[in-house]
Amino acid sequence: MQAVPQSRIQRRNRAAISEAALDVFSRQGFRGATLDEIASEAGLSKPNLLYYYKSKEAIYQQLLTGVLSTWLDPLRDLDPQGDPVEQILNYVRRKLDLSREMPRESRLFANEVLRGAPLVGDHLNGELRALVDEKAALIEAWAADGRIAAVSGRHLIISVWAETQHYADFDVQVRAVMGSGDPMAGAAQHLERLFRRLIEV
Repeated sequence: MQAVPQSRIQRRNRAAISEAALDVFSRQGFRGATLDEIASEAGLSKPNLLYYYKSKEAIYQQLLTGVLSTWLDPLRDLDPQGDPVEQILNYVRRKLDLSREMPRESRLFANEVLRGAPLVGDHLNGELRALVDEKAALIEAWAADGRIAAVSGRHLIISVWAETQHYADFDVQVRAVMGSGDPMAGAAQHLERLFRRLIEV
């Protein structure tokens, strides 16, 4: 059965709901968020919101699905034919860019993991694990060939996550430590030096 095309108003309302829900979930977490708050931020009534989504869980699940796909793209793009050092450093840069450009999405995912990943646990143990296995093996093959320093592929990937996503997930702490101005100023240069020293032979 072919899907019925959405009207301009329906597309606009769905976009408003997604944007409002991203704000609310990233601030309050899943348990703290309410449909009333999401509807209010979207400029809609709760019954109008429920016309588009049957539950809070449905909105949350849609947001998480989009975040997971975007979040994994930089890791998927590690190219076996590329220069290993540049491939890894580019991965670090892209992950830091995501933290800068999509902090709410990062916090949404972090909150889901902190509550035990009830909605994405299967994904973490399935698609994510398979992708990390593949790319960790690639990194370790580069190391075995002497093209980068000896390193655990899995721990390297986890270190990239920790060093980049922290800027989004712990934004309040980072801002407190960094003071006024851009809290990520100098982060790209710092992380490039850090990871370059770790992997270059």
